Amino acid sequence: MYYNRILEKNIENSLTTFAVTAILGPRQCGKSTLAKHIISKIEHAIYLDLERPSDLNKLNDAEWFLSSNKGNLFCIDEIQRKPELFPLIRSLVDDWGGKGHFLILGSASRDLIKQSSETLAGRISYHRLTPFTLPEIYSHHSFDDYFIKGGFPGSLLSKTMEESLFWRENFITTFIERDLLQWAGITPQLMRRLWQMLAHVNGQVVNYSILANSLGVSSPTIKNYIDLLIGTFMLEALQPYLGNAGKRIVKSPKIYVTDPGLINSFTGVITYNQLLGHISLGALWETVVLLHLKAYFPFLSIYFYRTSQGAEIDFVLEYGSRVLAVECKATLSPSINKGNYIAFNDVKADKLLIVIPAEEGWEKNKDISVVSIPEALTFIQQYYFSNTK
Repeated sequence: MYYNRILEKNIENSLTTFAVTAILGPRQCGKSTLAKHIISKIEHAIYLDLERPSDLNKLNDAEWFLSSNKGNLFCIDEIQRKPELFPLIRSLVDDWGGKGHFLILGSASRDLIKQSSETLAGRISYHRLTPFTLPEIYSHHSFDDYFIKGGFPGSLLSKTMEESLFWRENFITTFIERDLLQWAGITPQLMRRLWQMLAHVNGQVVNYSILANSLGVSSPTIKNYIDLLIGTFMLEALQPYLGNAGKRIVKSPKIYVTDPGLINSFTGVITYNQLLGHISLGALWETVVLLHLKAYFPFLSIYFYRTSQGAEIDFVLEYGSRVLAVECKATLSPSINKGNYIAFNDVKADKLLIVIPAEEGWEKNKDISVVSIPEALTFIQQYYFSNTK
């Protein structure tokens, strides 16, 4: 069964307006499935998976192969495995003119974006695909299932919890022991231990020194490893909001593991009832909310706000001059503390959204609304695109 993805229409539109369209995202999040679904509706399309030796061999003389098949849409999967294609793609699309020549897929954002931005400026449109979001799977899967298994298709679509756990453990091992080995100097054992530690402190301000001392390596090494996990979409780093220069702001970023299912695997949570009593629950709910904000609103700048005096808001959303505050509460009876009120005033947000794991929220007052994730997404969409100041 194919699950409709929120990016599908955007990518189809991009193919008609840009010479090259890129879908970026973590491994196994559904990029290939989405791309194959899109190109199945296009009469002349060629799909190449660069992890398949036979397809890779076709590009031994890439210029000859691509030129010989001019007029097709080329869908090239895992393109980061052959970065030397980028200058050739630029030359070909400039020579051919028109739109919709290449649909490229990649799971290594740092190197891929660097390569493509240098050679394809003005010719390429980027789209980030995340693991499944709740609106994409509501009609097929329960909230409980998503909260435990996460959004990776291989985990969420598993028929049993045992199969889901096995998939996630195999994903972690394969990613560490195979995918990351293309970067020199990576030690699989250290990477696994660091990733697990980050899952246990998920959603907290990163302290490189503490992590380095715990693992017996240098702080620069820890930072390099974290940067690599960010660059391959396995971690998300939020920078502090510095809009109020008069306050003593926490300056280090907050780090999130980018899937609730992976967090549960690293922290040993297996069942929904176990999660409800686990110390990781609050931060895991923050992760779920953050992933939806990233998936649906890639144009937004998202920060956190925290002062040394204890004022704190989970997320500050900024686009142009418009600011929203978002606080995540993993409860059906949310309350906000004095520090939240102070932070809300500090960042000068127009509205505070308190996001809870419910189907429906309510208005607390004119400045504060309690909302579900779908309600939050609707409000943000209307706030930034339907209202004017």
